[in-house]
Amino acid sequence: MRPAQVTLAVVLQVRDGRLQVLLWQRAEEPFKGAWSLPGGYLAPAETLEQSIRRHLADKVDVREVAHLEQLETRSDPERHPGEWQLATAYLGLVPSDVNPALPEDTTWHAVGRLPELAFDHGEITLAGRERLRAKLSYTNVGFALAPDTFTLSELRDLYVAALGHAVSATNLKRVLLRRGVLLPTGELRPSGQGGGRPAACFRFEHSRLHITDPFAVLRPPRVID
Repeated sequence: MRPAQVTLAVVLQVRDGRLQVLLWQRAEEPFKGAWSLPGGYLAPAETLEQSIRRHLADKVDVREVAHLEQLETRSDPERHPGEWQLATAYLGLVPSDVNPALPEDTTWHAVGRLPELAFDHGEITLAGRERLRAKLSYTNVGFALAPDTFTLSELRDLYVAALGHAVSATNLKRVLLRRGVLLPTGELRPSGQGGGRPAACFRFEHSRLHITDPFAVLRPPRVID
């Protein structure tokens, strides 16, 4: 007997200052009423990426997914109660300034406060978060979380939400400029009601994934007793 093959997507976005994942609520058993990652069965003569893009299109405009990469394959024969099923998961990232239209059964949930999830989708979601956190250290993947242009303070807030720990805007600027990841746009963001100097705007030099520093790690700040 051959296993069934499905594709799943961990689609992440920073919304309201928190890293959130796209989930849909199951209307049928198994796990009726629980939340699931978007995805479904692989069709004949279809590649894995074609499959997940097709299934994602039922939930979100795939043109708004700025980055998509294969995350992992799960093969535990017990992961599905009704059949032997292999699941290949993808990680997708949506920029913070996009607000995709969603069907009624689909919404965003904070990764730090997940609802009851079907199958092993909770574990897969956390694996997607860890992949993102790792890649923020040694690649330019921040381009897929950020709008086209941003201030360093705005970019720092995105990194904080994704990494789950404090990040210095000054250090982030030094690191990313040294790696040639960011470019100044020459524009200034007007100061807010609190006054202060206008903030310089930046953009990512590339909108495709590049390894910038293969050994870098953005560690949490040290706690000194």
